[in-house]
Amino acid sequence: MAITNDALFVLKLFTVLGCGLVAGVFFAFSTFVMSALARLQPSQGIAAMQAINITVINPLFMAAFLGTAAVCFFWAIVSLLKWQQPGAAFLLIGSLLYLIGTFLVTIAFNVPLNDALAAVEPTSSDGAALWTRYLTNWTAWNHVRTVAALAAAAAFTLAL
Repeated sequence: MAITNDALFVLKLFTVLGCGLVAGVFFAFSTFVMSALARLQPSQGIAAMQAINITVINPLFMAAFLGTAAVCFFWAIVSLLKWQQPGAAFLLIGSLLYLIGTFLVTIAFNVPLNDALAAVEPTSSDGAALWTRYLTNWTAWNHVRTVAALAAAAAFTLAL
């Protein structure tokens, strides 16, 4: 069964929206959430981020984050198989930006930082020391995720 052009357009649109939605979430953390948490006492900031890291694992966010990754994987394969088609380069670029710059960075950098934060007692001196490093490192990698997801949305928009 062949996929129609209309269905492919809708799937591209879904991918643009997914990348944009994820970019928006990460943008919020990069521009004000982490700054607000940094203004709190370390124990309060740690406790708040620990709660956020638990709450983010929910069906809506995971569908947007993982669903977009799955569709990007599909587009990467399609772009390579149909390289001669108009927009294939934008599909591949958008896919790689999201898969490497957003999904892989999350798995390789942000999640391990979140796991380390989850293991500390918020009121401990170890927690306070970790919190200082966490704020800097997690936010830097989040900037990467934000830019990558936004650039992926732009590339997929150009592929439309």
